[in-house]
Formats: sequence, C-alpha cells, structure tokens
Amino acid sequence: MKNIVAISGSLRKNSYNTQVLNEIKKIAGNDYNFEILDISKIPIFNQDDENNNRPEIIDRLLNKIDKADLIIISTPEYNYSIPGVLKNALDWFSRGNIPAFINKKVAITSSSISSFGGIRAQSHLREVLFAMEVDFINSKELFVSNSNEIFRDNKLTDEKTLKRIRKFTQNILEQI
Repeated sequence: MKNIVAISGSLRKNSYNTQVLNEIKKIAGNDYNFEILDISKIPIFNQDDENNNRPEIIDRLLNKIDKADLIIISTPEYNYSIPGVLKNALDWFSRGNIPAFINKKVAITSSSISSFGGIRAQSHLREVLFAMEVDFINSKELFVSNSNEIFRDNKLTDEKTLKRIRKFTQNILEQI
C-alpha cells in the first residue's frame, strides 16, 4: 500500500486547505495510507538546533515524510506568498543531516478566498521546493478560488470544484 503524507499550510481550525486535502483523501480512498501532518507544534527554525538539538517533533515528521511515496502540500496565500508556518516547517525539513524532500514526489495545490486561488503562493512554494530538490508530480495545477463561498459547514458545495479536485487527485495518484 502506498503512503501519502499531506501538509496544510494553514493552522486555522476550519482551514480551506485542510478541507481540500480531506477531499483528496476521500477520493484516494482506502487504497492508500493517507495522513495529514500536523505542523502546528513545530518551533521556529534555529540553525543552532538543526543537527544536535533538533526537536522530537521534527524527527517524528521526517520519519513519516521519509516513508511517503507522495507528499501533497496545500497552501493558502498570505500577502502574495506562503504562510510563515509552512515556510518554517519546510526550512526544518530541508535542513540537517538528511534533507527529507530530495527526490520525493510532491504535488501542490492551494485554496484561497480570492478569485486567484493562491496562484502567487503556489509560485513561491514551487521556488522553495525547487531549492529542496523535489520531484514535482506532472499535473495541471489545482487552484481552489473563492473558498469562503464554496465550502459550507466544512463541506465542499461546488460540483465544478469537486470535479477539478477529482481530476487532480486521479492524475497525481497515477504517477506514484
């Protein structure tokens, strides 16, 4: 069984990005081990701690990332870029004795209340992940726009968006 780990760049309780990842998880079904990692407890990156005093949570998450056949990252867009909490997690994951993302298959998506759907954040995320030497999944990009209008009570209500998420999911799953 293939292992998929997902990272939501939003810590908000009813995060649209986490909801997108939950939709992807539902579509993937029971044929995959699928876990959304919790990055909320990761401390601010400090280079003094990257090798010798690395927090236990980093080792725990790196172990899950190491076993993953696919990593999916969904990011909101804050001030035209990725949130600090996501960048901080990626800094931890890319540093130390064994950078975990090198040659890992990665797919990205975004969800935003704007009509652009996080396109600028995805662009910045790609730059960060490029530096981390990931193996990007070849897929049409998924931008979920106007999220505050299409999610109601933590459920996706827009059939057109759900269809795009299904197509995205099927495409990335075929490549692992």
